[in-house]
Amino acid sequence: MRFLILNIFKNTLSVSLIIKRGVFMCFKILNKKIKNMKWTDIALIKLSVLFFTLMLAKLCPNILSLEWYAYLILFVFFAIIPCMKVFKK
Repeated sequence: MRFLILNIFKNTLSVSLIIKRGVFMCFKILNKKIKNMKWTDIALIKLSVLFFTLMLAKLCPNILSLEWYAYLILFVFFAIIPCMKVFKK
């Protein structure tokens, strides 16, 4: 039984490492690709995400049932790190 548990843990660990390496490689490739983009391309990506989010809100009205301050808290939470990187000396 102990060997089985260790074997399952070892297999799970190796699968998670493979997934992490794959995700890391994906982000590495995307970082190389994004250097070729202009500011207008990035603005168009942001607008497409905005309209995709509006479409999701239209299709799933339960998403909008939260109070306004919940969205403000989420906004601040997700914006802290990028803002710190922008304004870092």
